[in-house]
Amino acid sequence: MTQPPVAARIPHSTTTHGIVRDDPYDWLRDPGYPKVEDAAVLGYLAEENAWFEAWMAPHAATVDTLFAELKGRMKDDDSGVPVRDGGFDYWWRFDAGGQYRIWLRRPAAGGDDAVILSEPVEAAGKDYFRLAGISVSPDGALAAWTADDDGSERFKLYVRDLSTGADTLVATTAIGVAVWAADSASFAWTEVNDAWRPYRVRLHRLGSGSSTEDAVLYEEADASFFVGLDRSTDRSHFLVTAADHVTSEVRLIPASDPAAPPRLVSPRSTGREYDLDVRGDAVFVRTNDTHVNFRIATATLAAPGEWSDLIPGDDRVYLRGITAFASYLAISERVDGLDGVLLRYDDGRETKIAFPEASYTVGIGSNPEADAPLLRLGYSSMVTPSTVYDYDVAADRLIVRKVQDVPSGYDASAYRTERLMAPAADGTLVPVSVVYRADYPRDGTGRLHLYGYGAYGLAIPPSFSASRLSLLDRGFAYAIAHVRGGDDMGYRWYLDGKLAARTNTFTDFVASAQALVAAGFASAGNISISGGSAGGTLMGVVANTDPALWRAVVADVPFVDVLGTMLDGSLPLTPIEWPEWGNPGEDAEVYRQIAAYSPYDNVAAQAYPPMLITAGLNDPRVTYWEPAKWAAKLRSTKTDANPLLLKTNMGAGHGGKSGRFESLRETAEEFAFLLAAFEAQP
Repeated sequence: MTQPPVAARIPHSTTTHGIVRDDPYDWLRDPGYPKVEDAAVLGYLAEENAWFEAWMAPHAATVDTLFAELKGRMKDDDSGVPVRDGGFDYWWRFDAGGQYRIWLRRPAAGGDDAVILSEPVEAAGKDYFRLAGISVSPDGALAAWTADDDGSERFKLYVRDLSTGADTLVATTAIGVAVWAADSASFAWTEVNDAWRPYRVRLHRLGSGSSTEDAVLYEEADASFFVGLDRSTDRSHFLVTAADHVTSEVRLIPASDPAAPPRLVSPRSTGREYDLDVRGDAVFVRTNDTHVNFRIATATLAAPGEWSDLIPGDDRVYLRGITAFASYLAISERVDGLDGVLLRYDDGRETKIAFPEASYTVGIGSNPEADAPLLRLGYSSMVTPSTVYDYDVAADRLIVRKVQDVPSGYDASAYRTERLMAPAADGTLVPVSVVYRADYPRDGTGRLHLYGYGAYGLAIPPSFSASRLSLLDRGFAYAIAHVRGGDDMGYRWYLDGKLAARTNTFTDFVASAQALVAAGFASAGNISISGGSAGGTLMGVVANTDPALWRAVVADVPFVDVLGTMLDGSLPLTPIEWPEWGNPGEDAEVYRQIAAYSPYDNVAAQAYPPMLITAGLNDPRVTYWEPAKWAAKLRSTKTDANPLLLKTNMGAGHGGKSGRFESLRETAEEFAFLLAAFEAQP
């Protein structure tokens, strides 16, 4: 191809609150979705993919070089650190050249390794494969496992006899991981409806036949709530959660009597979130009912809704999670934006685990047993590869179990990291984490890449990335803007970047770029940026508002038709998204707020930087037509000759291609695009 495709413009308009909205690319939404069979739609996507391939062809050698580098930093025959669960140690491994993991176990008392499940075997002949999880029965004889084979996030649920390897298909409408009853004779699983919403929990009894006969333990009638399923750390109860983005409630079901009626802990109250764990007769609750950064309370199984303060809320300390082990509580927290792990004992003593760096990310890892005298942790920083620690509780010391191997070599002393505080438009100081080579120029002549997300209370941690080294070693600094909308600085940080405050996310990102320029990391116009999903909203907005600031934009599966999607309550995720973005169909002011920033609605006749946009045909989160419509409108409206590329994965969903090497090739393509943008004449 010598010219990019031009999508047809077909008149289409809607009127809401008396406001007419024109959408000439609405036809790109196949009316048969989730099936996409419309010839015109498929033809256009194929043309865009062909244009992507044609544009990338001269850069094929660069892609190959980058791919080889990325692959060379990945240990070919990698394996996980075993974790004890009952009578077995469990772990995973990659065989040399393997795209997918093999899951294994061996008797804790000693014995031969045994394969529980081989992802390469299950993925054979498939364009896509993703294992959601494996749940082994308490007696160790069976495993329930769920997998998605097309990227649609509609999972098949199987039960495997671990003595023979034989599978029984239980359901094709599952999501998440099954939870076993205490007697290993039944398990609970979560079902999705036709709109992909997880809406009920069912109980499958072994040997009972079709899952359509499975008893319904709980069904959620409110289309704006999703249902989740977990188990207490002591394995005494199923935990059934119903929640949207601001409100939650939990029900308890005894694992020893899974057919018992679910017991509601405390009825939902709009704006109140809570989650919990159980240890014996005690219930430990994390809730934001009295403080925005949450508190931890205690209750009893006899009266689980009567909560008494254990750890009160604090303006500096954001309580993020709680695990009730037999001999202590492990609490994930964030203090002044820095991750931490606090252990609290029944006598009131507390231990804060100390870590070796000033800036890092840490989380509680897999600890499946009722107690954890050795607490498994995951740790990294911008310059420290991912590290698996066991924290010896009695000795108060960290034991290194594994450090991420970078086979091609990595010298941490060659790199530097720091944290800046960028003044936002309203005076708020926004953290920005930066990593760069020690010889990086701080005179404004360097290349800079800036990443952002800013939604759903999801923080972007300052963690290590081996792939990122390919940019750092080519003269880039890499920065993460911890903008409002995430919970990087506490739950208030999240609240101050959603709904009517959503624009803080966008202005924080621009302010972060400007602060990096002021600190000498780059000059305006020499900053590439990227973000995906809701981070793609951010990319779309700042491309519209500050196009001259950016050298290139990468938007992965971007949520860019915010107004159109939030107006359409028939879409699977829209009702649950209203507490995050607002409901423009019911509120005219919300309509105007979203319309003022929605990237698709604000494409302007102006020059845009080079842009790479990706999509997934089977994506249930950001439907493929959003990036397709956005690309079409940009191409017909923008006034520059810079490249605009749309790549749609025709056999994948929100996460792109499956398989560790296939996903690396997509990263190599994005890096090659960025390098081309910097090497082109300004």
